[in-house]
Amino acid sequence: MNQSAPPPYRRIAAVIRARVDAGELAPGDRVPSTRRITQEWGVAMATATKALVALRQEGVVRVVPGVGTVVAEPADRAGTPEAAPYMPAGAEPEGTPRGRRPREADGALTRERIVRAGIGVADAEGLRALSMRRVAAVFGVSSMALYRHVAGKDELVMLMADAAFAEVRTPDPAPADWRDRMEAGARLQWALYRRHPWLAPYLSISRPQPMGRAMALIEWTMARVEGVDPVTLLHMAVTLLNHVRATAAGFEDDLEAEQHTGMDRDQWMAAMEPAYERILRSGAYPMYAKMDGVEGDAVTLDSLFEFGLARLLDGMSMVVEGRSPGRIP
Repeated sequence: MNQSAPPPYRRIAAVIRARVDAGELAPGDRVPSTRRITQEWGVAMATATKALVALRQEGVVRVVPGVGTVVAEPADRAGTPEAAPYMPAGAEPEGTPRGRRPREADGALTRERIVRAGIGVADAEGLRALSMRRVAAVFGVSSMALYRHVAGKDELVMLMADAAFAEVRTPDPAPADWRDRMEAGARLQWALYRRHPWLAPYLSISRPQPMGRAMALIEWTMARVEGVDPVTLLHMAVTLLNHVRATAAGFEDDLEAEQHTGMDRDQWMAAMEPAYERILRSGAYPMYAKMDGVEGDAVTLDSLFEFGLARLLDGMSMVVEGRSPGRIP
């Protein structure tokens, strides 16, 4: 046996990377799914997953919830400075002797690096996979080493969410019209939740987390609305936030479903098609039956976001213009 031969997942990642470098796969193109990799290379699902994770680590690909794993733009391939490299659960850095794990010197662990590592885990595996032990494994240390910098998982996730909102860059100059400003704020949130699928489900409307950076984005979004009372203004802000957040929660659902089933959304829908056809043949669902023959996806997370955003702003224009009493007591 050739001890120097790279493991199968590395060989698969190298082939896909070569396709990207050769231009066979352009930025935005979908790369082979885990199921396609298992079929094409005859490997286990875990090996296929590790291959895609390795490519994500290198910045060659990125996950777009609702779409799948696609080739990253060249500008996105520089990686995140000061962030610990993401490693899948149970993986060890290359060059680690068998039976030993690298240990991060205490002085090299910082709150910022821990937060960035947590974001890497949550982005790749979902928030349910996040734990202090899981993040500690990224650095090759015990979970106790993290507690010197972070009080626990609750504080870690709060810090991760705050760090994610710090990525938002509002346009300068800002839209002057109230509707354009609210639409721009909603789109900034949508893009943020797409980059970090775990973030939208984490946020709470009934028990909002005290995060200054998130509050600052909402302040910016509502800054041009005038002529309504403060309570109505807050209702408008939270209603808009909740539409974006609730719709974007599907990003993490899709990410976790693909990991558990090995099927992307298109594959899953194709697998469910016979069951839907049996239901529709009953004749009891005429609204759904009218969609027969419609090309492509009629309803997606993006279409729900766009449709709901436009209708919300239409309704809010009546409040701003004084044609509706606004808040209902």
